[in-house]
Amino acid sequence: MTDDRTHVEWREWGPAPFEEARAADRPVLLALTATWCDSCHEMDAETYAEPRIAANVNDGFVPVRVDVDRRPRVRERYNMGGFPSTVFCTPSGKVITGATYLGPDGMRQVLDSVRDVWADRGEDAGRTPRALAGNPTPAGAIDERIEAHLAGQLDEKWDPRFAGWGDGAKFPLPRTIEFALKRAREQATETLGVVSESLYDHDAGGFYRYAEGRDWTDPHREKVLDANAALIRAFANGYLYTGDETLLDPAYGTRDFLVDRLWNGTAFGGSVAPDDDSNGDGDDDGFGPRRDLTAFAGGNALTADAFLTLAGYTDDETSREYAERVLDALAADFVDDDGVVSHFDPAAGTDESADESDGAVPELLLEDQARAVAAFTRARQVLGPDALATEDGPLELARRIADVAIEELQESDGAFRDGPDVDIGLLDEPLRPLDGGVEMADALLDLAALLDQTAGSDDETGQGDRYADAAHDAVAAFAGAWDRIGVQVAGYGAVTARLVRPDLVIGVGDAAGADLHRAALRVADHEAVVVPDAPAVSAGTASVRQGAETREATTPEELMRAVSALTDGTQG
Repeated sequence: MTDDRTHVEWREWGPAPFEEARAADRPVLLALTATWCDSCHEMDAETYAEPRIAANVNDGFVPVRVDVDRRPRVRERYNMGGFPSTVFCTPSGKVITGATYLGPDGMRQVLDSVRDVWADRGEDAGRTPRALAGNPTPAGAIDERIEAHLAGQLDEKWDPRFAGWGDGAKFPLPRTIEFALKRAREQATETLGVVSESLYDHDAGGFYRYAEGRDWTDPHREKVLDANAALIRAFANGYLYTGDETLLDPAYGTRDFLVDRLWNGTAFGGSVAPDDDSNGDGDDDGFGPRRDLTAFAGGNALTADAFLTLAGYTDDETSREYAERVLDALAADFVDDDGVVSHFDPAAGTDESADESDGAVPELLLEDQARAVAAFTRARQVLGPDALATEDGPLELARRIADVAIEELQESDGAFRDGPDVDIGLLDEPLRPLDGGVEMADALLDLAALLDQTAGSDDETGQGDRYADAAHDAVAAFAGAWDRIGVQVAGYGAVTARLVRPDLVIGVGDAAGADLHRAALRVADHEAVVVPDAPAVSAGTASVRQGAETREATTPEELMRAVSALTDGTQG
């Protein structure tokens, strides 16, 4: 397809352009872009639109344009450190060289250089990135040292002057904030405060992606669904621990932003570009900046999780309503009968700024599967067993999604691959992301606890063991390198803690929404598992369990005392 903006004859991602490159004896040029990325649009206007550069690309290369939100596995294998990424590959997909933004002069030099290297060395000029070498993961034992190490990393990387962690560009790191809420609460709440001040858009709502400056200045003003959902949940959990209602303001404001700007009628779209739209690509509906209304499974699952977390702590009906609508859309449009999650639903509403020419929809991606399991297990905890409009309940659906992920993506060493082997470029090379494995392990532990608590007969007991074992193996696959894991993946410490110490599980004999259930959701432990309509618990009673220790309560006050008795090691 010839792009009127760039004059480059872009191909769609798929096997065809690599086969074409092989037949024509040419390198492949991969342009990794995103709808929200201003620099990507600038490179289109300044570099690819230059006629001589476009002609050079068309004549000497096979150009392929990739939307990184639609193709996250391509993003992770070919990202040159930011977007746009300009990557030159052999017809087998191996990397010759790459860069991020290239102006016209830089592009001319790189095109000439790659042409010379290709003429001289051909396929031998390519390399496979080290992360895709297929080496065994650093397996080891799971013990208390891992949580302690990552709690120590909070202090070591803490920025006492400006808050947050690290001394460079500041990312909000919502999962690190959630880890810190139980281990370094002042750091967590101070970071939430500065994120609210510096990255939250007080006029339109929503969070910017990150700040260029150590002091949280120069924010990159794109707003991406995943990051906003994760921050809603982090702020809600901050409120859970502190009772500080000011933490709810950005959570509610971001909820409203997502509903107003990214709701496509069925689910939430993926992103909004910065407001200063200088490229003339604004929407026709008066919203101004470029929006990608493509509904991505992982981002929507994370949003449902976040909205249910907020609703569980506050009884917010708007959050509950949209969470239910998203869950129904995921169940109906994204998850097939085998539990395979499609990455996006092309029929879920896109606008003209979204590239719809990426070929087949990716499916069975680790992040999508993990977040879907987490969303449906959260639904079982907050909304109860009848949360969905579909025949299957949330727990049954979570189990099906988890089953296929374990069967198809978990390797013999326990680590999860990021998706299935696909013979296109480097997609057949194994990538085992630690953060994705952490998300899956955390969701599997929730699923295991819920299944154990909802077992209706002796034949059903122990159903959670498979999922707990899979979570353990996924975490253990990296435990040999525990002392090299940094604060950016502090969630690894949280999930190892759940494996070392038994979860706090609260079974409630009453339906979702009852006083005891609402009190259980508000226990100051965001890692607790809450089970309304628990079959083995009598009506009007809550059973609080941690390991072999159990307490019972019949009022919210008794419930809080029972939780304190278990978690503080005292007698209740």
